[in-house]
Amino acid sequence: MHGNKWLSYGELAWTETILASPEAQAKETGHYVDLLREHGGTGIRTLLHLGCGAGGNDFTFKKHFRVTGVDISEGMLEIARRTNPEVTYVHGDMRSIDLTERFDAVAIPDAIDYMVTLQELHRAIAVACRHLKPGGVLLIVAKTREEFRENNLCYTGTKGDIQITLFENNHIPPDNPSTYEATLVYLIRNQGRLSIHTNRHTLGLFGQQEWLAALTDAGLEVRQAGLDGLYDPFILGEGAYPMRAFLGIKPA
Repeated sequence: MHGNKWLSYGELAWTETILASPEAQAKETGHYVDLLREHGGTGIRTLLHLGCGAGGNDFTFKKHFRVTGVDISEGMLEIARRTNPEVTYVHGDMRSIDLTERFDAVAIPDAIDYMVTLQELHRAIAVACRHLKPGGVLLIVAKTREEFRENNLCYTGTKGDIQITLFENNHIPPDNPSTYEATLVYLIRNQGRLSIHTNRHTLGLFGQQEWLAALTDAGLEVRQAGLDGLYDPFILGEGAYPMRAFLGIKPA
């Protein structure tokens, strides 16, 4: 990654809940709950959320499951703990963390893009699989290379005297189409005073067959569901943001 890799998740982590309140994420997260229930039977009581960020999804997950959240950013976990004191939060990396507990379900709804290489993707899926009980279900929300488009997006939020506008530009570099760049430009006005921050992230972009191979190599039975329209309200101009839910069932 370029520049201050963790600006969005460190110094600017506080902007997350202003740009996307936990309440605003409830509908999206509710859809993930439905998918987990549909593919995991009725027996999901415990959920491991890898890449939990500021806990926006957990605000809804905790109403249905006993949740453990893991994230690599202490700045995000600090916010998550304040938002969801009922949730157990652990600082760790989804490529390597090893908890003693095994869970009925594991969810990665928001952070799998940070696996930039196929090796990292396989490692993260293996870690998730290791934390599943037999018969458990893994949910990953992903973009596939075949469906991904270069978009410009805009998010806004206000809290008291603070107004935030966040522009996001997605670009697929011609020399490495197995990644994409998300360049973020923050315009933050605090009592009218403007500050501008930029952050550039390099993210993984894998083909449909690479996803299926990573999941089946981990020993999971794979199912899929389309997730269209989640980000459509934020797209500037023409564009589409198709996403896909991969569900992996661990053999009983």
